[in-house]
Amino acid sequence: MMISETMAAKLNEQVNAEFYSSYLYLGMACWFDGQNLKVFARRFFQQAEEEWEHGMKILKYLLEVGAAVQLKEIACPKQDWKSPEEIIETTYNHEIHVTNLINDLMRAAVEESDYATQSFLKWFVDEQVEEVSSMNELLALVRMAGPERIMLVEQRLAAMMG
Repeated sequence: MMISETMAAKLNEQVNAEFYSSYLYLGMACWFDGQNLKVFARRFFQQAEEEWEHGMKILKYLLEVGAAVQLKEIACPKQDWKSPEEIIETTYNHEIHVTNLINDLMRAAVEESDYATQSFLKWFVDEQVEEVSSMNELLALVRMAGPERIMLVEQRLAAMMG
């Protein structure tokens, strides 16, 4: 195995965290769809797919370096939301949490002088900057619009998504 057992265990935990993120965002997408906020739903379905891809990327790295993959139970995320703002704020805070997890992984790779894992994790470090920034921007838009003008945010989000 090209990485330590400790690093493999930490990466396995991150696989679970990424799959949980996917599950969380999938539930949020369903809530948005149920509220007829179809653009928000589409954005969160895309986000769920992206998080699943992140988990798969780490899982495949574990296999590539000869480490065992240990799939764990994915916790059931919250499913009853009160508002788009609550969802976006939760998402923003969750992305901060994931950023901290990625930073902890990088810190461990640096402490172990695990250059391969450091190189691998650099993409995730950069990705989290984008994830946090985009959710911060969306949260600001939702707060500026308020609940009575959420459809304006839907239009803006549709334009941002292309």
